[in-house]
Amino acid sequence: MLKYRLIFGSMMAAVFVGLILLDGHLDGSLTKAAPNQPVQATIFMILIALLAIPAQFELGNLIKQTGAHLFKSITIPASILIATAPLWAFLLGWFYGIATSLSVCILISAFSFLALFIVQALKFGTEGTIRNVSASFFSIIYLGFLCSFILGIRIAWGPWVLLTFIFTVKGSDIGAYTLGRLFGKHKMCPTISPGKTWEGLAGAAMFGALVSFGFSHFSGIMTPLWAVGFGAVFGVLGQLGDLVESMIKRDAMSKDSSASIPGFGGILDVIDSPLATAPAAFAFFYFVF
Repeated sequence: MLKYRLIFGSMMAAVFVGLILLDGHLDGSLTKAAPNQPVQATIFMILIALLAIPAQFELGNLIKQTGAHLFKSITIPASILIATAPLWAFLLGWFYGIATSLSVCILISAFSFLALFIVQALKFGTEGTIRNVSASFFSIIYLGFLCSFILGIRIAWGPWVLLTFIFTVKGSDIGAYTLGRLFGKHKMCPTISPGKTWEGLAGAAMFGALVSFGFSHFSGIMTPLWAVGFGAVFGVLGQLGDLVESMIKRDAMSKDSSASIPGFGGILDVIDSPLATAPAAFAFFYFVF
C-alpha cells in the first residue's frame, strides 16, 4: 500500500504541477512579468471536466449500494457546467462580482434539479422519487458546486495560490497517515473512520504548515506567519473533508470509492479533501488577501 502510494502519488503530483504551470505560462498568470491573456485556466478547466466524468461514475456506484440511482445523463453535464461556472463569468468580465458567478451556479442547479424529475418519471415513475432525485442532486452539489470554488481560486489568484492550497490539504494527508501510523493511539471518530487518530490530526496540521510555508517562501504569496497559520488550519480542515467522504463510503459499506488508482482507491479518494475545503480557502483568499 505504502509503495503504491509513493509511486502513484509522486506521478500524480508531478503531472498536476506540470499541467498547472503550463496553464499559467500559456495564460500569463504564472509571473507578473507576462501579460494576462483573455482566457484563463483553460487546461485546468479541461482537467476538471475530464475528472468529473469518472468521479460521477464512482459516486454513482456508491449511491447504488445505498439503494438509490444516480441519473448520470443529468449529473455529469450539470456538475461540469457548475464546476466551470467561474470561467464563464470571467469570460464575461464578471468574475469579481461573485453574485454573478453564484447566479450561474444557482440557475444551472435549478434547471438540473427539475430535469432530474423528468428522468425519474421516464425511468422509474414514482418509485424512489425522493431517494433518486436527492442522491442525484447531492452529486451535482458535491462534485460541481464545491469544485467551482477550486477553479475560482485558480482564476482569481493564479496557479501558485492554487498549488499552495492543493498541496497543503493533500500534504496534510501524508502527515496524518505518517504520524497516525507511528504514534496513533487515541481514536478521533471510530464510527466514521476507525483509522483516524488525534495524533494523526496533529501530524496533518504540522505537515500542512510545512508545505504551506514552503510554497509561500518560494512564491511569495503569503508572509511566513500567515503561511504557517494557513497550513495548520487547512491541514485540519483537510482531514475533516476526508471524513465527509468516509461517511459516504461507510453508508455504502465500501472501503474505497473504486480501485482505479493503486494505493489510493479512486478519484473521489484523491479529491475529497480539496473539495470539502475549497469554499473555506476561497473565503480566506477573498477576505484576507
